[in-house]
Amino acid sequence: MAAALIWILLLVGLLARQGDTEAQQTTLQPLVGRVFVHTLDRETFLHLPEHVDVPSTVPITYHAHLQGYPDLPRWLRYTQRSPHQPGFLYGTPTPEDRGRQVIEVTAYNRDSFDITRQRLVLLIGDPEGPLLPYQAEFLVCSHDVEEVLPSTPASRFLTSLGGLWEPGELQLLNITSALDRGGRVPLPIEGRKEGVYIKVGSASPFSTCLKMVASSDSHARCAQGQPPLLSCYDTLAPYFRVDWCNVTLATARDFLTDALVTLLVPLLVALLLTLLLAYIMCCRREGQLKRDLATSDIQMVHHCTIRGNTEELRQMASSREVPRPLSTLPMFNVRTGERLPPRVDSAQVPLILDQH
Repeated sequence: MAAALIWILLLVGLLARQGDTEAQQTTLQPLVGRVFVHTLDRETFLHLPEHVDVPSTVPITYHAHLQGYPDLPRWLRYTQRSPHQPGFLYGTPTPEDRGRQVIEVTAYNRDSFDITRQRLVLLIGDPEGPLLPYQAEFLVCSHDVEEVLPSTPASRFLTSLGGLWEPGELQLLNITSALDRGGRVPLPIEGRKEGVYIKVGSASPFSTCLKMVASSDSHARCAQGQPPLLSCYDTLAPYFRVDWCNVTLATARDFLTDALVTLLVPLLVALLLTLLLAYIMCCRREGQLKRDLATSDIQMVHHCTIRGNTEELRQMASSREVPRPLSTLPMFNVRTGERLPPRVDSAQVPLILDQH
């Protein structure tokens, strides 16, 4: 009886634990070509009353993957500095990633070994508003990727960068850790950071200051170990220490237009040449009547007389019935007038016959 009671209590506990670990569902809407950041907060995964603060000493780790697959999509990354800090899912979806994607996140409480699951439904769509053809990428050496993913430092970076750009709205396009670009892990010394690449886009053109930083003269100075040309005040300092030798400026181009121009221009040139050649060959011909009118009468009479006489001689030659001259026959003997039989080998016939 006691054993049955213990089994019943264990079964009730397992059912309760299964109810606690049911996956919560959250719907998010990332945009193509825009950075997406989702914070995995411990408040979301720890089941505590509302008036109870979440203790920061509870270590929690996360594992995220695409539903039905062991890993995340290629555009999405996960990072967490330590179990006592929040985790982040971040990345920039591409046009091929449009649609619906489901990310399953599992949180592990390293103290109580509780497991909490969450399902993130990502509805990836196209952004609204104008295009951002002017894009710049900066290497921020004073931060790690986890330090710029929250909204507060990201907004501060855009606000500070506004002083170096032409007036216009700036938007974050991508955030990448320097380690993912081949950077080295820094030494465990205070103040050394891994570094992070931040890509920003705008509809406004680059300022003269940014163009000067990315010029060939600045690259030449950087190759010699000298600072690049910076004609304006560094508004990003002192919060963000940017490596100005690693600034990349790019202008987005419409490759469809380039492809159409590359194909249509040769076709149009070929069509024009064909029409011109057809006009010259068909529409610019003088004709026999025009040539006859431009020729003198004496020359025409002379030409017609020669042509008529030639035709008359040809008719007379074709109508005469005279035997063929013997000199035109094969193997004719001029002295005797005899012909050699056709079966005689001509190689055995002497060139000069005997005189009788």
